[in-house]
Amino acid sequence: MTADVLPALRAKVRAAAHPAAEVCVCGTDTSVLADRPDGTVVRHGATVAKAHAAGTDLAGLAARLAVAAHPALAGILLPPHGPGTAELDGRPVTFWSYGTPVDREDPDAAPWEEAAALLARLHRTPDSVLPPGLPPMRGPAKAARAVARLRAAGPHPAAAPVLRAWAVLPAWARDEAPMPDLGTLCHGDLHLGQLVRSGNGDWLLIDIDDLGRGDPAWDLARPAAWFACGLLPPDEWTRFLTAYRKAGGTAVPADSDPWPALDVPARALSVQTAAQAIAKSVAGGRPLDEVETSVIDACDRMAAHPPELAPDFAT
Repeated sequence: MTADVLPALRAKVRAAAHPAAEVCVCGTDTSVLADRPDGTVVRHGATVAKAHAAGTDLAGLAARLAVAAHPALAGILLPPHGPGTAELDGRPVTFWSYGTPVDREDPDAAPWEEAAALLARLHRTPDSVLPPGLPPMRGPAKAARAVARLRAAGPHPAAAPVLRAWAVLPAWARDEAPMPDLGTLCHGDLHLGQLVRSGNGDWLLIDIDDLGRGDPAWDLARPAAWFACGLLPPDEWTRFLTAYRKAGGTAVPADSDPWPALDVPARALSVQTAAQAIAKSVAGGRPLDEVETSVIDACDRMAAHPPELAPDFAT
């Protein structure tokens, strides 16, 4: 985000926090919570403003906002402040309540069960409450964008196994064909950074930019990939999966092997993570760290053993 837009976004969030006052009346500083090419987020008091990426599909964003605001999603998704958007330098801006994020310094307190239960409830959303024009969830598109960023970074010795693992995935997982399952409401980019604790103490899902119809297994794919790569301890993965099943989640069978459903999405998220890691290491002029190397090593193993695709998934 350009330097002249950030002050304007700060002014917008202050105005949203104090709609009846010409100036700030709470004495609260405005803080930047995130500043990335895909969106910038600032906070003033209890109000958060997000400037979405340039080129955001406005109709798709409106449909996603309608989902987050629907009473049927209360207690699952953080609702927006109103159904519409503001505009800032060609970017849509939305407003939200501030929620306390997951404490990164206390991994033992990670809300795996709560995240799983929220996902299960999200995946059981009746089709009747979804607005017309709700787009597909953008998980495969994000994975494809990460691979494109890897290729744009130039030659790198670790890139080859990642690209091989990408090449053996079915076309839908590479965002080159429609997803075979568009019947479920999905978050599209689930990780612990997408949870906040509301004022009443309940956990809620945030960030609707990738929300849409799709394969619910994608929402379980990041923790599944971390488990498969050895980055998520088995007990934490078991807690997550057990809580999801107990809450009636539809992405995996209730009482049999979950991996036929999770295999392709977990592979795609491993590739996405590895591709982002390499691109960031190139941009930062630094070597890959141990965690990044472990994900790349997992891609190397995956490339040697392509997924066993069901006939409907082999497009």
